[in-house]
Amino acid sequence: MHRRMDDNLRSPQRQLIELRIEHADLDSLIDRLAEQPQPDDLALRRLKKRRLLLRDQIRRLEIELEPPEPA
Repeated sequence: MHRRMDDNLRSPQRQLIELRIEHADLDSLIDRLAEQPQPDDLALRRLKKRRLLLRDQIRRLEIELEPPEPA
């Protein structure tokens, strides 16, 4: 039972959910920082880079999880 639960926590579907949540959180944080009177440009660039990396990871997992198209 314990082993199965651990496997489920590491499943690609679970990873995809977690990455999407983190991406949404970054979106929100980037929006809030950009609205400040004097936004920290370096912090914004770093967050945007992280967001792009997450988007790439999400896309790779989505491709991995898509069922193969019939021939």
